[in-house]
Amino acid sequence: MIDFIKLHKNHFNFNAFVLAALVEDIGNGDHTALSTIPKTHKGKMHLLVKEDGIIAGIAAAQKIFYLIDKKIKVTTLLKDGQKVKKGDIAFYVEGNTQKLLTAERLVLNIMQRMSGIATKTHYLQSLCKGTSAKVVDTRKTTPGFRFFEKWAVVIGGGANHRYGLFDMILIKDNHIDFAGGIIKAIDAANNYLKTNKLKLPIEVETRTIDDVKQVIAHGKVQRIMLDNYSPAQTLQAVKLINGKFAVESSGGITEKNIGNYAKCGVNFISVGALTHHIKSLDLSLKAI
Repeated sequence: MIDFIKLHKNHFNFNAFVLAALVEDIGNGDHTALSTIPKTHKGKMHLLVKEDGIIAGIAAAQKIFYLIDKKIKVTTLLKDGQKVKKGDIAFYVEGNTQKLLTAERLVLNIMQRMSGIATKTHYLQSLCKGTSAKVVDTRKTTPGFRFFEKWAVVIGGGANHRYGLFDMILIKDNHIDFAGGIIKAIDAANNYLKTNKLKLPIEVETRTIDDVKQVIAHGKVQRIMLDNYSPAQTLQAVKLINGKFAVESSGGITEKNIGNYAKCGVNFISVGALTHHIKSLDLSLKAI
């Protein structure tokens, strides 16, 4: 598994996120833990899996506990990306009880959502079995929480389309309409990269087979998106492109039809619902 924290350290400050989340939750003190548990009390808890799925966020939890108290010890039994079933124990954590209880909800909020996303990603990718199609996410993420959501997609066996607006040029319908056409938009993007001495891949969204034909003839992009195409139209477009560009299917992709799109020979299938329409996996931290 890639070191997602290290990979995106320039775009996301993990420590600052944890601090802000704790300030939001603790305020001027975790008065419940402070009032009911002695300051020097030592405790032990385990992370209990309460439904089947793919576990994600264990590495994040370890780092959170360490940031809260370097003396907290985490003993992992599972790894991110593993299949889990109800009743499994992901890890044990022991240390100052007040601090364990203060960390509890932040760890669970992150792990439950990450595990839900990883579970959904794994399921959709399994429906593409036997093809070369890779399930990818979109920018339809929770503001401030994108890092964890995209990390969960990778843990679940999918891939990140792009992290943000800065690491790829994706010319979509609004860009095309405002620019005055698909070719004008492509040329403007290439001129921008040249002028600013940037090296970024360019993807362009197409809405019709005629759009695809224009892009094939003009070139100057690396990926063609087929937006809201039917499987039949997708197959037609893939045959026309004939491997000259990477191909992505997008729009209207569900678990009922994703296999049909994958069989058309596309390279990527983007699913916004991976991050914006997810059921969290039920987990709990319980005292031992």
